[in-house]
Amino acid sequence: MPKTDADWMRLAIETTRAGLAKGQTPFGAVITRGEELVVAAHNVVWETTDITAHAEVNALRLACRKLGIIDLKGCTIYSTTEPCPMCFSAIHWANIDRIVFGTSIADAAAAGFNELPISNFEMKEKGKSRVEIVPGFLKEEAKELFRVFKEKGAKVY
Repeated sequence: MPKTDADWMRLAIETTRAGLAKGQTPFGAVITRGEELVVAAHNVVWETTDITAHAEVNALRLACRKLGIIDLKGCTIYSTTEPCPMCFSAIHWANIDRIVFGTSIADAAAAGFNELPISNFEMKEKGKSRVEIVPGFLKEEAKELFRVFKEKGAKVY
């Protein structure tokens, strides 16, 4: 039975919860190709001391390695939060077809994260990217991850 966008986003949320349990920040991503899961990943910035190890970049690295390619055309990335400009750029360069995200960059900033206030839509327009963007998907479920993170007393970077 094919999985729906909601199923994939909920997997990204579950993956984020696993990352939170390991002391990471509340961000997760899933990459699919067609109806198949390629990878599920969460932010590993603290674990790796790599400031670029955001969930989306981590998922892209793992997907490219797993598939043995760098062109992820035909893939969708589900992200609990709107990808930051760095992550959007990597998604663009990987030729991902679709981004489906929950909370916005503004929501992450409101939760205390040091976000650059440049939306995916602005990046798409200025960069003439072909990626389809689906914002606010299961936003309230994704927003809950910020509450869980804050409740744990974890630090924001």
